[in-house]
Formats: sequence, C-alpha cells, structure tokens
Amino acid sequence: MSPLSLVIRPEHPDDGPAIERLHARAFGPGRFARTAYRLREGVGHRAELSFTALVGTFLVGSVRVGPARAGEQPILVLGPLTVDPSFGNRGVGAALMEASLSAAREAGHGLVILVGDAPYYRRFGFVPVPPGRIVLPGPVDPARFLWLELAAGAFAAAEGAVSGG
Repeated sequence: MSPLSLVIRPEHPDDGPAIERLHARAFGPGRFARTAYRLREGVGHRAELSFTALVGTFLVGSVRVGPARAGEQPILVLGPLTVDPSFGNRGVGAALMEASLSAAREAGHGLVILVGDAPYYRRFGFVPVPPGRIVLPGPVDPARFLWLELAAGAFAAAEGAVSGG
C-alpha cells in the first residue's frame, strides 16, 4: 500500500455499520465482555475526535474516543483502535492515533486513558496508570491500563473511579 492510497478522515455518521463489522472481524464476540467495552457502553463517542482510515472506498481502520470522568475530572477514553487484519503492520493504526491525539490536544483536552498493549502505545507517549490512582469499573491487567497527559497538570487532577460520560 503506497502512503498516498491511505486517507484518514473524521468519522462520518454513515460509517457506523462498517465500523461495527470491522470491530466484529478484529475482536470477535468476546469484545462485549471486556472492561473497556463496558466503560464505553451507553456512552456515545466524540465524533470530532474519532477518525476512520480508507483505502479507496474500503474502510480499513477506525479509532473512537469517548468522554469519561475520573472522579470529578473530565477525561477521554480512547478505543477501540481497530485495523482490518489484512491491513495490519502498514501504519494505519499509527496514522489514526496521530489524528485522534492531535485533535484532542487542539481541542484542549487534558488526559486520555486506554486499555491496550503497552509496547504499541508507548510510542505515542502512553505510560501505565499508577496502581490505585484511577480505577476502572471492572478487572483489567494493570500493565495494559495506560494514560497520556495531553495538558500539563492533568495527571495530578485525575483520581478515583472512572465512569462513562
């Protein structure tokens, strides 16, 4: 895939069914039982921070970002980041991450959390959440619970239970 064939654009309302099919292919039915999914359940994502990747007219990737709170502090929850398995290891996920994180910074958001593979997300600046600092509404491997400070001081302000919206 040449770099010019990949188009990153804001998610469009009509993308929903294609994104759901992509999630099903990439994560399977077990995705509904994960803590990160439960946190997003019933809470809409932020369209201005969510992006899709297209090759021609084929949707090959998606990243969604939703609102949450850590105690009283507004935060963002990134995820899922999804790439069609046949387009893996081609920079699609990185391009989606860069677009989403840039949009969040430009909009003045302070903190984003996610549950994911630390070696992958480290390159974007994510680090493990200190144990007990903020708590998700279900079990999660502490090594996969990560956060990124988008604005100075956001780490210090975030503590407590994480809830959607």
